[in-house]
Amino acid sequence: MPVAPRAVIASLSEVTDLSGVDLGFRDAHRLRKTDEYSSVFAFRRAIKGRWFIVHYRPNECGTARLGVVVAKKLARRATLRNLLKRIVRENFRKMRATLPAHDLVVRLHARADDATRAMLNEDMARLLARLPR
Repeated sequence: MPVAPRAVIASLSEVTDLSGVDLGFRDAHRLRKTDEYSSVFAFRRAIKGRWFIVHYRPNECGTARLGVVVAKKLARRATLRNLLKRIVRENFRKMRATLPAHDLVVRLHARADDATRAMLNEDMARLLARLPR
């Protein structure tokens, strides 16, 4: 019995011309230490959205770096906290090449129990787009 050839599935890099843009979320793009978070909060600049608030501080790394804080007080279930962190990280990963060189700490500031994923994605994308250049 003859077998039909399999369809070739193009990868994302073949479909769109990303021309060397790194879309990964590597260690160099993360805030790790307590003093890194503290310095961002001490800078006292923030942009507030419906569910998230983005604290930011310019850095000398040449690229944007991200830290995420989701309090149990606002998201009781671990699955919801993990979903919120994944949404934030994914939006940051997609937009990192266009973001200014800032250290960012994204914090949940309102309960997100009734929010849909699309609403959360939209809120996060708007906040990242509003960052000062």
